[in-house]
Amino acid sequence: MKYQISHKTWYEYSELAPVCHNLVHLAPRETASQKCNAYRLLIDPKPAFFTGREDYFGNHTEYFSIESGHRKLEIIAESTVDVSNLDDSMVSDVPWQDCVVHSGDQVNGHPVGAAIDPTHAQLAFPSPRIPPLVELREYASKSFLPNRSIVQALVDLNVRIHHEFKFDPRATTVDTPLWEVLNLRRGVCQDFAHLATGCLRSMGLAARYVSGYLRTTPPPGKPRLVGADASHAWCSAWCGPLGWVDFDPTNNCLAGDSYVTIAWGRDYGDVCPIQGVFVGGGDHRITVSVDVAPLG
Repeated sequence: MKYQISHKTWYEYSELAPVCHNLVHLAPRETASQKCNAYRLLIDPKPAFFTGREDYFGNHTEYFSIESGHRKLEIIAESTVDVSNLDDSMVSDVPWQDCVVHSGDQVNGHPVGAAIDPTHAQLAFPSPRIPPLVELREYASKSFLPNRSIVQALVDLNVRIHHEFKFDPRATTVDTPLWEVLNLRRGVCQDFAHLATGCLRSMGLAARYVSGYLRTTPPPGKPRLVGADASHAWCSAWCGPLGWVDFDPTNNCLAGDSYVTIAWGRDYGDVCPIQGVFVGGGDHRITVSVDVAPLG
């Protein structure tokens, strides 16, 4: 599938904001199943300083600062992306225990696990927004039965989160802790991605939080609404010889060619689309419009 993506963000201030500094993750990643054909970032007013680089996880990030008084800031990211579907020949009989990268045991001071790549092993440990909670292992262990295949365990966990947690955008905020989501049994895609990632890590598996977009399909007979899409989040699990497998507990499915990956990391804090600070400005309002349009 080929997509044209537009992600527009407006900040409006009641008073003059003399300066702001921003870090953004808005450029689609290059992966085995995804190719970014074009990308540009438009900023108004024009930044006094702008630079881009790859962060620790290989995500393309951009930093800019505005050092003149402004009452409105407009950030528009435009891109075109090709996304291929999952490999239907995926072998699913790999026991999940063979994919453990950190068992909690140590030999000569080193953690026991199956992964040699340290970038995998580090994703089996807690992170700022996904702390080590006993409740996570208790919840995950019902899916990760002894000798069950890793794909079967992931699918079972995916189904359980989807059915046992209700999607409710009013129940949580971006800063709601994971233990509260567990108690509420409701939240949004960010919460469910954190929950799934935490469950995998509690079992010694490597998991990363993925940020991106999901193409939405209008009801039959209804036009596709431009700008009505939104940023999305899901989870990616290291499955040993199968590599990384992405799954979406919010929608109870594996991530296919309807998903566009922007960035991944330990949790939301590593991949926030736009984050920054500003001076002054008084009260402010944020408006976001996302459009994921299929081409051809």
